[in-house]
This record gives sequence, structure tokens and C-alpha cells, in this order.
Amino acid sequence: MENKNNANHLIRGLGLTACTMIVAGSMIGSGIFRKPSSMAAQLMSPELLIIVWVVAGFITLIGAAVNSEIAGMISETGGQFIYFKEMYGDFTAYLYGWSVLSVIQTGSQAAIAYAFAEYVGYFFKFPDLPKAFQNFSLYMPLVGNIHPFVDFGTKSIAILCIIFLTGINYVGVVFGGAVQTVVTYIKIGTMIILSAVLLIFGRGNVSNIYTGFSMPQESFPTIFAAVGLALSGAFWAYDGWNNLTFVSGEVKNPQRNVSLGLLFGTLIVIAVYVLINLAYLYVLPIDEMAKSPLVAASATEKIFGNLGGSIISIAVIISTFGALNGSILSTARVQFAMAEKNLFFTTLGKVHPKFKTPHVSLVVQGIWSAVLVLSGSFDTITDYVMFAAWMFYMLGAAGVFILRKRMPEKHRPFKVWGYPYLPILFVIFAFVFLVNTVISDTSNAMMGLILVLSGSPFYFYWKYKK
Repeated sequence: MENKNNANHLIRGLGLTACTMIVAGSMIGSGIFRKPSSMAAQLMSPELLIIVWVVAGFITLIGAAVNSEIAGMISETGGQFIYFKEMYGDFTAYLYGWSVLSVIQTGSQAAIAYAFAEYVGYFFKFPDLPKAFQNFSLYMPLVGNIHPFVDFGTKSIAILCIIFLTGINYVGVVFGGAVQTVVTYIKIGTMIILSAVLLIFGRGNVSNIYTGFSMPQESFPTIFAAVGLALSGAFWAYDGWNNLTFVSGEVKNPQRNVSLGLLFGTLIVIAVYVLINLAYLYVLPIDEMAKSPLVAASATEKIFGNLGGSIISIAVIISTFGALNGSILSTARVQFAMAEKNLFFTTLGKVHPKFKTPHVSLVVQGIWSAVLVLSGSFDTITDYVMFAAWMFYMLGAAGVFILRKRMPEKHRPFKVWGYPYLPILFVIFAFVFLVNTVISDTSNAMMGLILVLSGSPFYFYWKYKK
């Protein structure tokens, strides 16, 4: 009963603007500055590149629309954890929540914070620890030997950023939401201005964008595989769209604002991503783009010279800062909801008496994200769990059919368009994506599954303890 009372004391302080900015801000991180180069190298066709960004955005929008229908029915804090509990029961919901805390979201936070620190390092030289410390190693199960003190200066800045943003969200969801709104406005504005500058002053050529669909001289299966790899990169850049559902219990009029926030935020990101890729291509031919690891810097240097690197570094710093804040704000609510349902440590279900935030959950999440930063293994870990993340995306979309059958009379302020065809399309796409991952990246797929299932013993402990 204590947990239920605590949950009722969470403040519904997030409006539609904050909801939209949580979605957009959580999605726009470092991916849009890093992934276009590798995607260009895989596709070698500007038309295909833009098509892949649009298709990935469309698939993401379907996922957001499915979640919008469910969010209109279920407005509790915890989002998809609560959805899975209604759809499939405690066990599937627990495995999802366990995965979010143990690796999916915390691994992502570590990676985003590290990218933030790397770009801060463009302006400041971080000192290194003595070689004796750098050579120190520890064995981490499922990952191998880690070196926590390598690149310690960069890791320290990453951890300080996590601590700072955890503190921001510790003192209030309204404050955290305001920070998210301001930072997201700044980074969306920055990307639009950058795109406009490249298109107006870039002295590029429209022929870089449209080549008459001149395709690489390769077989169809190879092109199909290349598109699959490029889609994976695009999905990484679009990831984070579902973070808003985690804070449903702190949203004003959640039946309306969560649904609209998911849709508006996703549409904004699709438009921004397509626009900036058109700007990249206008300045850089596809083969030059493929050879530019930091394509945004290469494009900007065409106009501003060496100053371009500084401009893009500032843009990435702002972008990653906002994405990290959105993830920290939203993800802590998952383990809070798990504790409320007596499926996790009850302490994580406490609400701060003054700030009305899930403060213990925020602190635990921050500590674990910092540990993953020190491990330096977050890139490996996130590779492991991409399989798991898409498995849950598929289950979430399939769940809309379950809820339509189980709760036919339940009021749905928003209904997913094109039902049942668009949800079926999303489920089929996710299934094909998973099968392709198992075939092409078997070890990482299986390791991701092991990491997810590793929480099973704890589930049975809490279940039967209750």
C-alpha cells in the first residue's frame, strides 16, 4: 500500500510541449552526426540513402502510433513495462524492465555521455592517468576484460555529466522537463540552421542528391543486405522514441498528451533527419560522404574551413546533452514502476518527500550508467541488446491486437491508423530484422538474449517472496 501512495504523489507536471520535446530530444543524439557516413558507404546511392531515412522514419512512426493507442488506454508511470504486464503478464514485463535497467537504456546513456565527453575534448585536453593505472584490468562476465582507467579524463567528464543531469531530474520532473524542452529547441534549431547554411552557402550541386537512381553494379542480394545494414544504422539514430511512455504518470492529460507527443516528436525528427541528410548530400557527393567519418564536420568545413569542426562539436555537445537528459528523466520510472508492482527492490519505489520524484531509482540508474562508462564496454553491450530491444518492439506492436481483443470496450482516445495492416507491417518488419540479426550477427544476438534472461532468477525470487 505504501508504494501505491507514493505513486499517487508523483506530480503530473509535463504538458504537450514537454512531451514532444522528450520524444524528439531523446531521439536526436550523436547518431545523426555519425551514422550517415557509414550508411552512405553501404548504399553508395544518394536516392537510396534518403529513402532509407524515410522508410526507417515511417517504421518508427508506426511503432509510435501503436504505442499512442496503448498510451491512451493506460496512463501509469512505467510505460511499456505496464503495457507488457497487461498484454503478456508479469514475467515478460519484468524481463523488459530488467533489460531496460541492466543494459538497454543504461548502456545507451553511457554511450551518449561518452560521446558528449569526446566532443568536449575537442576544446579541452584531458589528462591521462599513469600507465600503471591504465594497464589495470578487471574481468566482466559476458564482456571480457575491461580497463576502467583507460581514457579516464574522458570517462570522468561523461560521469560528471550523468551525475549533473541525474541531479537536475532528482529535484523535480517539471525542472527536468523544462531543461529538456529548452535544450531540444536549441538543438533542433541548430540542425535547421546548419541545413539552411549548407543548402544556401554550400556551393554544392543538386546532382549530388539526384543521380537518376544510378545504382551500384552489384547483385540484388548484395543491395538488399546493404539496405538492411543501413536501416540498422538509421534505427539507431531514431531510437529513444518510446521514452515518453515511461513518464506517463507525470503527464498532464496523459490520454491526449502522451499520444500526441509521440506522434509530433517522431514527425519532427523525421523531417529534421531528412533535411540535414539532403544538406549533407548537396555539399558532399555520395563517395566523398562515405569517406567522411564525421560527415557533418566535413560538410561544414566546406564553408567554414577548420572552424567547421568547432561548430559541429558544439552541435554534438548540445545534442548529446539533451538526449542524455531525456533518457535519464524517463528511464528511471521503469524500475520505479517495477518496485510499485512488487517485482523489484521496494526501495526503488520511493518518492522524494519534497521533490516528488523517484529519487532512489534515479540514483541507482545513475550509478549503474557510470559503472558502464568506466567499463568502456557500452558499445559492445549495446550491440548485444539491439536484438533484445527489437524483440520487445515487436512484442509491443503485437500487443495492440491482444488488447483490442481483451479490452474491446475500453475507451481509446487515439486509434492506430490502418489497423490491422500497419501494426502487422511493423511486426513483420521487426521479425525479419530479428531473423536477419540472428543470421548475420549470431553471437551478439544470442548474447543479448542471455543478458535479458539473466534476470529470470531474480524474478522468481521476488514473485514467490510476494
